[in-house]
Amino acid sequence: MNKAILLSGGMDSISLAYWKRPSIAITVDYGQLPAQTEIRISKIIADALNMEHQVIKIDCSNLGSGDLLNQQSLDISPSPEWWPYRNQLLITFALMKGIKLGVEEIMVASVKSDGFHKDGTSQFYELINNLSAYQEGHISITAPCIDLTTAELISRSGVPEDLLFWAHSCHKSNIACGDCRGCNKYAQVIKELSYVE
Repeated sequence: MNKAILLSGGMDSISLAYWKRPSIAITVDYGQLPAQTEIRISKIIADALNMEHQVIKIDCSNLGSGDLLNQQSLDISPSPEWWPYRNQLLITFALMKGIKLGVEEIMVASVKSDGFHKDGTSQFYELINNLSAYQEGHISITAPCIDLTTAELISRSGVPEDLLFWAHSCHKSNIACGDCRGCNKYAQVIKELSYVE
């Protein structure tokens, strides 16, 4: 089966890519501030894992909000980095690319902590998988690590440190700011895994 992964270059998607070894990695530049580094890191990971790396560039910055654009979040935002319908947007772009590449499955690296976003829940992935399966191409959408924490995913995947430490989790910049939710999560996970004291 020809499988793809949405690869952002963060800890979760790097670990899932290493664990499941799909043949194609898809990285989307949708107008987010750290896009340049996400693409660079994703290419490094894709090359290391012998995956074909596809980059989609569509500027949707006028539709976004929050830290990923250095803007004020909307009043209904569950977190500072929330971008309306982001996972649905990324999956749709990946499906559009994937159908041309003969992809039968697209994996998304949502983990347990993403569940406070509606589009980071098992129910969301079940619904969007049903929608995708209904349409031409019948591509399945899976979230293999939805019930795992990031630390559990890293441990289960067996991803080596030399790949994991490439991860870029910052929401605000192409250089880690050290102060956003993404950077804080990175630091917390590294501590959980006892890479640092």
